[in-house]
Amino acid sequence: MPKKVVFISFDYDNDSHYKNLLLAWDKSREFDFELYNGSLKEAINSTNATYIKSKIKPLISKATHVLCIVGKSAAKSDWINWEVQTGADLKKKLIGVKLEKAFDSPKALLNNGASWALSFNFDSIKKAVEAA
Repeated sequence: MPKKVVFISFDYDNDSHYKNLLLAWDKSREFDFELYNGSLKEAINSTNATYIKSKIKPLISKATHVLCIVGKSAAKSDWINWEVQTGADLKKKLIGVKLEKAFDSPKALLNNGASWALSFNFDSIKKAVEAA
C-alpha cells in the first residue's frame, strides 16, 4: 500500500505544538506529513499572498490528504479555509481533527465531505486518515 502524503493545515499562532506532535508521529512511517512551515501573518489578499500560495499549492498538490487541525481559531482563518478548499478542488481527501468538540470548523471542511477525528490522538487520527 502506498504511503499517504498528508498536508497539515493549522493555525501557526495557536496550534503549532499539535503540528509538532504530528511530525513526531511521522517517524511511525505510516504517514508522510507535508506542511508550509512559515507563519501566515499576511492577509490572504495581501500582495505577498500570491507568492505564499505559490509555495503552498505544490505541497497540497503532491499530497494525498489534507489534514486540518481544528483549534479555537481555525474557522476564522482565511488561510486554513484556502488550504482546505484548495485540497478539495484538487480532489484530495480531507480530514478534520478537532482539538475540542466545541471549536467551530472551517467551512471548507464542512462543505467538502471531510473525515473526522474528534480527539487528538494517534489512533483517532489514523482511523480518520484511513476512512477519508
